[in-house]
Amino acid sequence: MTERSHVKLLIVGSGPAGYTAAVYAARAMLEPMLIQGMQPGGQLTITTEVENWPGETEIQGPELMVKMEAHARAMGAEIVTDLVTRLDLGQRPFVAECDSGRRVTADAVILATGAQARWLGLPSEEKFKGFGVSACATCDGFFYRNREVVVIGGGNTAVEEALFLTRFASKVTLVHRRDSLRAEKILQNRLFAHPKVEVIWHSELAEVTGVDTPIGVTGAVLRDLRDGSTRQIKADGVFVAIGHAPASELVADQLELHNGGYVTVQPGSTRTSIPGVFAAGDLTDHIYRQAVTSAGMGCMAALDAEHFLAEAGDVQPAPTGLVAAIN
Repeated sequence: MTERSHVKLLIVGSGPAGYTAAVYAARAMLEPMLIQGMQPGGQLTITTEVENWPGETEIQGPELMVKMEAHARAMGAEIVTDLVTRLDLGQRPFVAECDSGRRVTADAVILATGAQARWLGLPSEEKFKGFGVSACATCDGFFYRNREVVVIGGGNTAVEEALFLTRFASKVTLVHRRDSLRAEKILQNRLFAHPKVEVIWHSELAEVTGVDTPIGVTGAVLRDLRDGSTRQIKADGVFVAIGHAPASELVADQLELHNGGYVTVQPGSTRTSIPGVFAAGDLTDHIYRQAVTSAGMGCMAALDAEHFLAEAGDVQPAPTGLVAAIN
């Protein structure tokens, strides 16, 4: 098939927001192209059980994303395995340049690049990253069978990571800066009831200790935030689970941002500060950050893009009842 150099609608990113946008846009006959990015499927591909997706009592995150991609393809969306390295939103048509050398122009763009793991910024964390320090329990948990690990954080991400790691590790220590967790109560109850889990309160990670030959982690130095004292605990692995930062690097100097990098959208819509550019999912949502809300925003973005293109004369207006039909 001949590669297209121009599309009506380009979707950048492939999590729930991107794939849902592709489904709706394809059904609106916009012939969308979706470029998957570095992590096709987004954060759900490194998640295990998903228990809050409507219609699925429990489903594996990777399985859910495979289904969503297949759905988008079945509707007629073109799915491209590539990475957008530069995006010029200075004028229409917008221009995307990819890692493969592919260059695509588009009349409208939906940004659904999601978020990336946050790090603490410690020199020792950077030194042992990939050698005992990780931000993905589902990626690396298998390597810690019958070993002791530490999880840093207090939200849903941290508690989910800790619970997952109990499948492999002999002991999981959760370290949190406060005296209570921010995670959902059902997750907290599971954590506190688990015999392999210990929680250390009022503490932060001060340093990751380890050896150089072969490189690996041997422990963690914790700082008590009440009196400044430190202590070292044994650890074969350290998992940093302090949330995620929006992946807005492509548009940081082009679109209006808020709250440390989230793309600003107009209230009640997915419209950004540049007409014809829309944003959905974790890239713009610093409050809910759920798969189902991301999917909902993907739907909104596709409908917003369809309306924009119709008003701009780039596509025929949707027939009466189309919006209702694709809801």
